[in-house]
Amino acid sequence: MESRYDHKAVEGKIYEAWENSGYFNPDNLPGERPTPFTIIMPPPNANGSLHIGHALFVTLEDIMIRFKRMQGHRTLWLPGADHAGFETQVVFEKKLEKEGRNRFQIPREQLYEEMYAFTQESKATMYGQLKKLGASCDWSREKFTLDPDIVRKVQETFIKMYGEGFIYRGSRIINWCPKHQTTLSDLEVEYEERTDPLYYLNYGPFTIATARPETKFGDKYVVMHPDDERYKQYSDGEKIDLEWINGPITATVIKDSVIDMGFGTGVMTITPAHDTVDFDIAERHHLEKIPVIDKYDKLLPVAGEFAGLHITKARPLIVEKLKTKELLQKIDSEYKHNVAVCYKCRTLIEPLILPQWFVNMTEKPAGYSSSFRDLGIPPIKEGRVKFIPERFEDIYYQWMDNLRDWALSRQIVWGIRIPAWQCKGCDRWSVSIEKPAMCKECSGSDMEQDPDVLDTWFSSGQWPYLTLGFPDNPDFQTFYPTSVMETGWDILFKWVSRMIMFGMYRTNKIPFEYVYLHGLILDKDRQKMSKSKGNVIDPLGVSEIYGTDAVRMALIVGNAPGSNTAISEDKIRGYRNFATKIWNAARFVLSNHDEKFNEIKPEFTAEDQTILAELRSTHQKITDDLENFRFHHAAETAYHYFWHTFADKVIESSKPRFRSENIVDRATAFALNLEILTTSLKLLHPFMPFITEEIWQKMPLAKKELLMIQNWE
Repeated sequence: MESRYDHKAVEGKIYEAWENSGYFNPDNLPGERPTPFTIIMPPPNANGSLHIGHALFVTLEDIMIRFKRMQGHRTLWLPGADHAGFETQVVFEKKLEKEGRNRFQIPREQLYEEMYAFTQESKATMYGQLKKLGASCDWSREKFTLDPDIVRKVQETFIKMYGEGFIYRGSRIINWCPKHQTTLSDLEVEYEERTDPLYYLNYGPFTIATARPETKFGDKYVVMHPDDERYKQYSDGEKIDLEWINGPITATVIKDSVIDMGFGTGVMTITPAHDTVDFDIAERHHLEKIPVIDKYDKLLPVAGEFAGLHITKARPLIVEKLKTKELLQKIDSEYKHNVAVCYKCRTLIEPLILPQWFVNMTEKPAGYSSSFRDLGIPPIKEGRVKFIPERFEDIYYQWMDNLRDWALSRQIVWGIRIPAWQCKGCDRWSVSIEKPAMCKECSGSDMEQDPDVLDTWFSSGQWPYLTLGFPDNPDFQTFYPTSVMETGWDILFKWVSRMIMFGMYRTNKIPFEYVYLHGLILDKDRQKMSKSKGNVIDPLGVSEIYGTDAVRMALIVGNAPGSNTAISEDKIRGYRNFATKIWNAARFVLSNHDEKFNEIKPEFTAEDQTILAELRSTHQKITDDLENFRFHHAAETAYHYFWHTFADKVIESSKPRFRSENIVDRATAFALNLEILTTSLKLLHPFMPFITEEIWQKMPLAKKELLMIQNWE
């Protein structure tokens, strides 16, 4: 063995040997392997390089696959990439901005082709990075969410759901990003605490408060709780004439128990076209919904003299007019509240009523015993899908209880086109993959496809069964349901819940048996990593310096499921030192090999037997931890055993025996150390695959295949 371990010289060579063996493909694995073990890789977005969070999921999933492969399972780890819809378009728009171009000025087909080329280049780079991290996945089965077969099956699901009443087109309130000019789902909206002025206004005999006076032109309803004694003289539906921003109006009293009597004055006006709660009140009471603001954050004609102004310019002018008309009581300049923002650009979300495609999440369509949401509950309650850690079950139920209809339409170019066609003659819609010859309603032939694309979570929510070729591919029959879905807890609702619902809807089976949820990677001070803070760790960069095995160990040790974990260059450097320890220990043991030992039966002492018993106990503990998803414990046990028991104690106590005049004693000492080294390489292989495979190839074993397919026992 070389005097030092050179990861730069080893890792590429070892990965090439693994790939060339064909053993990443379950069809090529040796021996009888009746039990499949399947992981579908959460597809990274094909719009950039991998970050430290990707390195974590790759490490965790590779640990599971390598462990199960060595246990004799028919292991499939299917890789892929996500076109990532809106997120990729945002990334590409930044690229266009640097080039002095604007996506709204580029023809649709040209923009799509440019973005496709961009994602293919990003995807190739990303796959190269996954390989550098040691990902032992089956590249022959790689999938992309815009592969033609995937696109067609996603559209078929849309058509099926529409035909059965789970999808509808309607005008409901949605989250609108004025910067990117697209709808966002509730899960793509984030909230920031901001300090804004709160304006107290005279609304006839009532006092109302608002942080958005520019929306008040549409306020013609005043709402109060039916049990509020302060307003018992007002009856539901009563009309009240009052002076408002642009002159006299007639307001209507609405009694609704959603009002919090203890908040403010207990009375409020509603703007149904620009607030979700207000919209729901208007729906319950069949009230008019007057739009005040357009898609560009400009005021509509209902605002009178302020029409056409951007809301930020109009607001101070409106406040001044309210003041002039003595409708402004006071201003609280330190009002702290949470505001909805776009999760990518942080622009304030404008709730708008727009015609969109929606998934009906909570109502049961005719002929169905459950809603789409309800499909995602029994698999968890019945224990068919288990969360690691278990505490996320309650969080999952809470979120499912508060679901709203899912807005599917995205007003962008990048993604899977909605398979819907509008007749220009009668404005009715037909749903089909191919363009209909004529409208079923009016027989018109002028049919135009909806320019919108589907929310990317609609396709990625179907990822487990689509990647396996549902319904006819033998892979689907063999590897579905999959074994484990490993992903970040932060997309439990965006993705995991939808995969469960879609899986039950399309296949009538769970998509996976376990959901392993990892946390965020924090810096050494337990701060979230961000480019602006300068605390981001590039996993490929530190792998180049310290070796991939060191990075993998640093990511796993101390990292409990569902919890955030800290990582630093010092921690990675420490596991580089561990790799050096492994190399030096193996080199010492193998340097004491003598061909004559092959003819000598070792005579283990009582102390040797105790050492071997501890080895067996350690093996069992690590196996139990791996079986029960305690990867952090398993890695730490393997680390401590090798360093503090094997290297510090066994090897040190063996040194006098290796110098013994008695060849049987030397042979026995070597057999003892070789047994521990052999077992330790197996135990460490899932965590540190490169160095363990390299040492394995130097072992004096009679039958020496790749370590990656050795029997775990």
